[in-house]
Amino acid sequence: MSAWSIERMEPDDWQRVRAVRLRSLADAPDAFGTQLEEDEARPLGEWRERLANPVAVTFLAVRAGTDVGITVSLPWPGREGTVGLFAMWVAPEARGHGIGGGLVDAVAAWARDGGYARVALDVADDNEPAVALYRSKGFVRSGATGTLPPPRTHITEHERVLELD
Repeated sequence: MSAWSIERMEPDDWQRVRAVRLRSLADAPDAFGTQLEEDEARPLGEWRERLANPVAVTFLAVRAGTDVGITVSLPWPGREGTVGLFAMWVAPEARGHGIGGGLVDAVAAWARDGGYARVALDVADDNEPAVALYRSKGFVRSGATGTLPPPRTHITEHERVLELD
């Protein structure tokens, strides 16, 4: 098994975060709320600003010196005590090594340390590997459902929630 680590990103890491995010959107265009063209056009300064947000966190997974995974977490709007797990992705060549679980664990630890009661996420109904990962980490269906934004409203998703100890 290859060694890997999880790193918390800071504003000066914006280029790394942007590169991984764009790669994730190119690899899995129907897994995220935004599309590649949108994030490619995002002003460069906005990437740094996002990482400077004091109530949000971005983690990258690094394997053999290469950034191979990402997740973002911030308070879920309008839901007291809940953070969202967003932008979760692991590079195809790095899957199957526990990296996705490591990213989830990093978000859960950050949320606990911040006094949050739960972590919530939306996942595509047909994304079986992601559903299996989240289930293995204790996430359960909340009953909420939805779709991706237009023009991808045909992609259905459901919410999963992890109650923190």
